[in-house]
Amino acid sequence: MTAMAIQPGTELDGFKVRKVIGHGAFSDVYLVEDPQGREVVLKLPHDTIIGDTQTFDRFRREIEIAKKLDHPGIQRSYDLGAHRSRPYLVMEYIEGETMRDLLNRDRKLPVTKAIDFAEQLAEAMAYAHSQGVYHRDLKPENILITPDGRLVVTDFGIALLSGARRLTWRWLTSPVGTPDYMAPEQIQGKRGDARTDVYAMGIMLFEMLSGHVPWEGDNPLAVMQQHLTAPVPELRSSNPDVPPPLEAIVRKALRKSPDERYPDAGELLQDLRHWQDLDLSQYVFPPEAPVKQETERRLWFLIAGLSLGFIAAAGAATYLYYLLSHAGH
Repeated sequence: MTAMAIQPGTELDGFKVRKVIGHGAFSDVYLVEDPQGREVVLKLPHDTIIGDTQTFDRFRREIEIAKKLDHPGIQRSYDLGAHRSRPYLVMEYIEGETMRDLLNRDRKLPVTKAIDFAEQLAEAMAYAHSQGVYHRDLKPENILITPDGRLVVTDFGIALLSGARRLTWRWLTSPVGTPDYMAPEQIQGKRGDARTDVYAMGIMLFEMLSGHVPWEGDNPLAVMQQHLTAPVPELRSSNPDVPPPLEAIVRKALRKSPDERYPDAGELLQDLRHWQDLDLSQYVFPPEAPVKQETERRLWFLIAGLSLGFIAAAGAATYLYYLLSHAGH
């Protein structure tokens, strides 16, 4: 059975499928009614990854991480370990829109609203970091906003659990993440940690306040190269209403060296809560050294390899979509 065989109106282990929420390269997401009559979300991996040990290990780790986290700012797992006819993840259903939907509509946000969202996000991730969980793919698409303004972090599909062994993709063994929000160490192929999430949160706060990400380009390679070498643009040149202490927080979160950032989301949260009292003399950073030419050349080879991985993954996903969409024809 393929994931696409789960159609609205059918049942799976007592779950009544209502509608498809989304399709991904490796799994599909459904809104369902559980046996108790509660609306929940089912995330089903494609049969292709169930047969691939390396890729399926990531899905099993996502289940393990989901069970470990219990915070109102993180999508909860409803996995009770019951017998199942196939692997899937049962998650809390959250009504609302993604932060990406909000930013596409409103572009830049009022300073007070951006601070509120940044605090909520930092609070949720501070909890995750305290549990040894690092998301590593924070971006507006993975943040839900409820009608009452509550932020909820979703999709821990490539999250790292502290102390766990390293996993690789069958089709993509290079760094994982989304180019606009990837920290330099991710681009260099390192695993990442709490400081990697801090960097992504800094990108999102910059975007909420300015209406755009710090670095843009015609392709992912150009964007990733800027993460490695380009200085952080002046935030207040895009939005003069941004208070200097808030820009100082963003700049610290976006330092290229992980050691110069906030060590985790908890430390970032403290500054966000007390931004009006910050001593700006403590936030004067030296210019970041440019990447040496020989290192830059090596990184370009690394990024080129990453691009080939993306192409391979995209090709596999496209082929899978073609097979599924023509099933039964």
